[in-house]
Amino acid sequence: MVVNNDEATKQIFSRCLLNCLQIPLWRCYIRFIRKVNDKKGVEGQEETRKAFDFMLSYVGADIASGPVWMEYITFLKSLPALSTQEESQRMIAVRKVYQKAIVTPTHHIEQLWKEYENFENSVSRQLAKGLLSEYQPKFNSARAVYRERKKYVDGIDWNMLAVPPTGSYKEESQWMAWKKLLAFEKGNPQRIENGSSNKRIIFTYEQCLMHLYHYPDLWYDYAMWHAKSGSIDAAIKVFQRSLKALPDSEMLRYAYGELEESRGAIQPTKKIYESLLGDGVNTTALAHIQFIRFLRRTEGVEAARKYFLDARKSPNCTYHVYVAYAMMAFCLDKDPKMAHNVFEAGLKRFMHEPVYILEYADFLTRLNDDRNIRALFERALSSLPSEESVEVWKRFTSFEQTYGDLASMLKVERRKKEALSGTGEEGPSSLESSLQDVASRYSFMDLWPCSSKELDHLARQEWLTKNINKKVEKSTMPNGLGFVDEDSTGLTSNLAVSSKVVYPDTNQMVIYDPRQKPGAGNFQTTTAAGVPTASKSLSNPVIAAVGGQTMSAFDEILEATPPALVQHQMLMLCCQFVCKVMYQHHSLGSQGLPQCNCHLYLLLPLVTFLFQASLIRSQVRHLSSQPGGKGNILIGKRRRKLRSRATHSQEMPSGYGRSRRLAVLHLKLDQLHMEVQFLEIYLAALANLHLFFLPLYGFCTRLRTFYSYINFFFFFFPFVGR
Repeated sequence: MVVNNDEATKQIFSRCLLNCLQIPLWRCYIRFIRKVNDKKGVEGQEETRKAFDFMLSYVGADIASGPVWMEYITFLKSLPALSTQEESQRMIAVRKVYQKAIVTPTHHIEQLWKEYENFENSVSRQLAKGLLSEYQPKFNSARAVYRERKKYVDGIDWNMLAVPPTGSYKEESQWMAWKKLLAFEKGNPQRIENGSSNKRIIFTYEQCLMHLYHYPDLWYDYAMWHAKSGSIDAAIKVFQRSLKALPDSEMLRYAYGELEESRGAIQPTKKIYESLLGDGVNTTALAHIQFIRFLRRTEGVEAARKYFLDARKSPNCTYHVYVAYAMMAFCLDKDPKMAHNVFEAGLKRFMHEPVYILEYADFLTRLNDDRNIRALFERALSSLPSEESVEVWKRFTSFEQTYGDLASMLKVERRKKEALSGTGEEGPSSLESSLQDVASRYSFMDLWPCSSKELDHLARQEWLTKNINKKVEKSTMPNGLGFVDEDSTGLTSNLAVSSKVVYPDTNQMVIYDPRQKPGAGNFQTTTAAGVPTASKSLSNPVIAAVGGQTMSAFDEILEATPPALVQHQMLMLCCQFVCKVMYQHHSLGSQGLPQCNCHLYLLLPLVTFLFQASLIRSQVRHLSSQPGGKGNILIGKRRRKLRSRATHSQEMPSGYGRSRRLAVLHLKLDQLHMEVQFLEIYLAALANLHLFFLPLYGFCTRLRTFYSYINFFFFFFPFVGR
């Protein structure tokens, strides 16, 4: 465009314009068209107008197409009108473009609505009132849809390149963002007609595939959406494009062939399957199997049999092809003789494949041919090595448990143990009969002749039996635990717990005190015994471990008990104490002494209040010593902030600035500890209020006793009161 090479520019646009639905590229295209047609007069203006219509038909639904609509309207308004009729036609054209623009959810929808109001009012106020009232609800709906669409569009990276997926987080997040936007557009939130809604969905899919070009699931969803909408031809075109984008995707080829076959296009479907077969050298067994099934569905049994005879000569033919064709002949063609012959033919070639033996055994089981099943197992087990015959032996044992008698059942189990005794499946001691064999023999499906606990116990015993003569180190035992038991015969047996149960290593366990104050300078040291201790003393000197001494057992119990449980127990003790005292006072009152139970009823709330104050104090001390977490509601945030700053300062290079910063932080930590100690002193004062209230209670009790004697005196000597 810069060197005015119009032909080369047209060729470039013809190659990339329809494949790249991006607004900047299309605006560049429209600038090129206007530049070319500016000097052509009326004919050039008509060409430019057609170019605008062409552009809006492709990218007019884009959320960023507002400037394109505004540019088109400006272009239409700039067209000269030599007569009244041409002026009227121009106004009609501008009105149509406005009415399309204000119902399209774009970034400039509100600005377009204001310009449309001004345009209609400038033409005719009477006509504008009716038109604006008609399009106001449509505009409101488009504006609401724009706000919802913007939430999905904002999460999309429009600069993401179309590369094969690598499983990165960014790729998965972009895939999710596009999926959400597609689901939003498929819901038709604006409730417009199906034609316009389908155009928006198609536009969204095309934009999505520009960035997620190598994702087969999006190609499949796009094609299936067309098929469900009734556009089979469009779905076929999408599948054809997908195979150009992902030529090695077998899934898309099978899906494409399925769509063609569902509409009755047999020959195109056959070409798709033949493309999967390729040249026959690198053909997979799955391609052979699916083509045989396709021929059976479309051309009949003979065509499938003929291709099978050719396919089994291929060097890439595996036992899967034999099994698939035999089961097709048995299940679809109802020809067990043909299926039996196919299995026998494959047995000569795949006797070393345990899976093929098991499939053949399943087929014979369906025929209820127990004689041939036993013969098959005997032939297979005589040729298979012990390491590969484990599953065959298990199936043989299961077969005898169902079809055989007790003697044959026990005989096969004994032979199985003898054959597998040298492998890792069975130990040398497994030649003897065990209770595990009985449990396995008399089980059915998920029913067992024992409980789950007993079953776990048997499983552990089986593991121990297999490893009874193996010298296993302690670190190699399950969960790192085990003990060595040496019996009287000198046999060393390593017993280990089940791997399902996790036990911690308690060799170096120490008691954790939550009131320990962690900080930047609180480092762990190790005593001579190997037990780590804190280098700084704890907040409570009575409970803290000093000089390597540990806390008492009572303190350990208190530290391990939850505060809620302590509160409940202490309240119960207080209530029992008060009730006991009240009972004693009632008993004394019955003996003729003055009663004071009225004041005793005040003792229960008083004791509860004092205990609550003491409990709050202990909780504050407990929380103040915790590491900064969610539970530390008082000083957790400040401590976490100071600790993180101290850690950051320690990572700084040594120097004056680092030392000064650490000194300031340690000073702030000391201030914080002083505030906590002040709070503890305050709460301790609340907890010690009993030193004041209990003497006051005694004084009130004595006063009431004195008052009772006075009343007694005035009762017998009333004249004194006068």
